[in-house]
Amino acid sequence: MDTATPAVTVALHDGTSVVAETGQVDARRHGELLLPAVDRVLAEAGVKLAAVTDVAVGVGPGPYTGLRVGLVTAATFGSALSVPVHGVCTLDALAYAAGQDGLEGPFAVATDARRKEVYWARYKDFRTRDGEPSVDRPADIADRLAGLPVAGAGALLYPEAFPDARGPEHVSAAALAAFAVGQLAAGAALLPPQPLYLRRPDAQVPKNYKVVTPK
Repeated sequence: MDTATPAVTVALHDGTSVVAETGQVDARRHGELLLPAVDRVLAEAGVKLAAVTDVAVGVGPGPYTGLRVGLVTAATFGSALSVPVHGVCTLDALAYAAGQDGLEGPFAVATDARRKEVYWARYKDFRTRDGEPSVDRPADIADRLAGLPVAGAGALLYPEAFPDARGPEHVSAAALAAFAVGQLAAGAALLPPQPLYLRRPDAQVPKNYKVVTPK
């Protein structure tokens, strides 16, 4: 599952292929949409939640509130089912999806970080990230990514900075699951299921906040 972008996306993978998936783009309803999406995927596959052996969840980078919905849900499932919970960089899953769509490396991925910025990373190929994810203004990285195709909503939002913008626009849990299964099969370590924020949350305590306590 992934809730790090406006897409609320869930998929079920049987170790060989994706057997069911669903997704809906709605940046304000992650908490409302995620559990019904899990129910739909399980029902479509004819599988009970108890049959799940591993949980993979997108860890971002992404906005604070939406990202935590997926991470808390994944952690809850992991605890209730006593199964491992694996973190996957959302940009890595999007890069994997772009590769499945035929995009060959090198390329970059960019998602919308709001505040006129993008979360982005460069890739050698659709399985191999080149460096760490970052958050920047599109104009500040346009020269660094010049000549590279850039996949994702962040690229599509700023065509002046990323003239070779490509799809897919949002991450899919199907790609995230396939990436996670491939990494685990190869003996590669996945990330801990902890949020990758890259910057402070939008909501902050106001300056000069006055604490009032009863006497």
